Formats: sequence, structure tokens, C-alpha cells
Amino acid sequence: MTDDDRTNPVTEAFEAQRDRLRAIAYRVLGSHADAEGVGQEAWLRLSRQDAETIANLAGWLTTVVGRLSLDLLHARRTETHHGELPELVVTAADDAAPEDDVALADSVGLALLVVLESLRPGERLAFVLHDLFAVPFDEIAGSSASRPPPPRCSPAARAGRCGPAVSRRPRAGSNGR
Repeated sequence: MTDDDRTNPVTEAFEAQRDRLRAIAYRVLGSHADAEGVGQEAWLRLSRQDAETIANLAGWLTTVVGRLSLDLLHARRTETHHGELPELVVTAADDAAPEDDVALADSVGLALLVVLESLRPGERLAFVLHDLFAVPFDEIAGSSASRPPPPRCSPAARAGRCGPAVSRRPRAGSNGR
């Protein structure tokens, strides 16, 4: 972007949203490079759009980034390399020891990636937007052109409560009753 672009109100609004958009794309895609590419593509689409026709720029950009991320996930699924997990990011907290941060990031990061890998792309986007960015399911449904999941069965709870029933083996000596 040039200096003239920086004085443009649309450019300034995009720059104000850039970190949030990159964070959404990273959490959906698991790759900084892909997240940056999605952000750049969102900028290109915004620059070709008549910004005055956009009532809610933040919502429009979130929708574009979400859809671009889903498209990239669909493309990845056709050429999946099973067993590979995306890169992890570890940030240091002021009050914790570095080794504690690493252990926590490894355990939570890998668990989150396993959960995200088990979800379909649309569910993955809904999970990231709702659970990590507190976007209501109604807004997510409007941006992804699907209906919101029932409140009792959010993508976060799907693996635990709403998944297929687990058959329980009878305990020894109970005769199956």
C-alpha cells in the first residue's frame, strides 16, 4: 500500500481489522503463511468492491475471510497429508516459567488441533468464530449461509455429548442388566 492508500478511510478500516482477520484465518487454517495469504486476498476483494455499499465492514471482512479459509480447507482436503499437524505458536506469559508455557501450549495446542481436525470445514469455522471470538451462532449462520446448530449441540460439545452413543460393556457379574 502507498502513503496515499493509508489516508483512505477504507484502507484505515481494513488495517484496524487486519490482526483480527489474520487471527481468524490462522485459527481456522493453522498456518501463518496461509492466514497472511487469506488476509491479502480479502484486501484485494475489498479494493475491488464499492466500499460505500458495505453497511458493516467488519462483518463483511469476517465473512470474506471465513469463506476464503473454508475454500482453502476444501482444497487441502483434496490433497490431504494425514498425520501432519499445522505449526504451533507459543507466547510467553509474564508470570509463568517458560517450561510451563511450553508444556501448556503443547498439550492445549495439540488437543485443539485434534478437535479441529475432527470437524468438517463449516463446523471448524463456526467453532473458531464462536468459541475463540465470541461471535453468536446466529451471526455465523448468516455469514456462512447455513442454519445455526441447536444450542445443546455446539461444535465444541459435538465430540462429547452429541457424538455417536458409546456402547457400554456390562460390568463383570451384572449379567448384562
